[in-house]
Amino acid sequence: MKIAIATINNPSLEAAKKLLPFLKEHECSVFNKAEESEGFYKFDKVDDILPTAWAEFDAIIFLMATGAVIRKIAPHLKDKATDPAVLIMTLDLKRVIPLLSGHLGGANELANELRQKIEGCVNFVTTASDQIKVLAFDMYAKKHGYAISNLKSLAEVSNAIINKKKVQVISYPSLIEEVKNFEGYKEENFDFFMPDDLASIDATIPCVYITPQKLSYSSLQIHPKEISLGLGMNRGTPKEEISLAVRRFCFEHGLESKQIKNLASFTAKSDEEGLLQYAQGKDLCFFNEEEINALEQDFSPSQASKFFNIKGVAEPASLLASKNKTLFLSKRIYGGVTIAASF
Repeated sequence: MKIAIATINNPSLEAAKKLLPFLKEHECSVFNKAEESEGFYKFDKVDDILPTAWAEFDAIIFLMATGAVIRKIAPHLKDKATDPAVLIMTLDLKRVIPLLSGHLGGANELANELRQKIEGCVNFVTTASDQIKVLAFDMYAKKHGYAISNLKSLAEVSNAIINKKKVQVISYPSLIEEVKNFEGYKEENFDFFMPDDLASIDATIPCVYITPQKLSYSSLQIHPKEISLGLGMNRGTPKEEISLAVRRFCFEHGLESKQIKNLASFTAKSDEEGLLQYAQGKDLCFFNEEEINALEQDFSPSQASKFFNIKGVAEPASLLASKNKTLFLSKRIYGGVTIAASF
């Protein structure tokens, strides 16, 4: 992390110097009123350094009174998705308070790191889910590198879990198992549903959707960032038609082009000039008849069964190229191009 350490007098500056060895794995800058040297920067007022610290650092550690810190940072607060981690430490380094952005900003993790490294240090974590050790979906998303939509709905979900009430999770088997294996998971808090089971959802119970797609619902949504597209096309399909089909596919299904980790197809398509041109700069792989037909899943009917004696092209290729081996969008046909998506 890129960490700013803020001090306001000589005792806090000396405390900052003692703190630095415990943060040597991070990039640290010490803001103070006495010294100007490598890694040490002078200032006149705390207000002068906060705009820079807020915009350019992942975390700010204040070696000063809690009340003063709260008053100084208040004008800079935006939201938990973008605010940096803010921590307060006592001058003897024996007490640390993760004050702001405990989960997404990493304040709780940094405070715990300091607790472990500094003998006798106590971490005054105040986040309820951390204190009672229940699953926190923002930490689940952060640790797996997933994006979050409708972050304002997180509070409703978290409060239900903290109060030992039910939360409904709508996702796919691989991600459901991932949730069940995450720290703090307690079976009594959760009901799980597949996307085909939406009619069974109770509208009075908070929902969490875990899917690569951004859906039109206002509920909390968590999105794996990497998907694999399987592509089939008629012989001689130009690059422009493939590109347009992929853009339409992403637009219609709530996906972003940056989520596409790789492209995949059948080996018979490996000489398709339009596909090769479209895939320039992208990760493109091909799978043969044996690899496709070895899959146990059933796929949508495909002309490839008649022409190539294989189960399909777009769907099995996307599945084979994906990390979690989960086909979440069956094939869609756009003129001469067929597209399916897996993660």
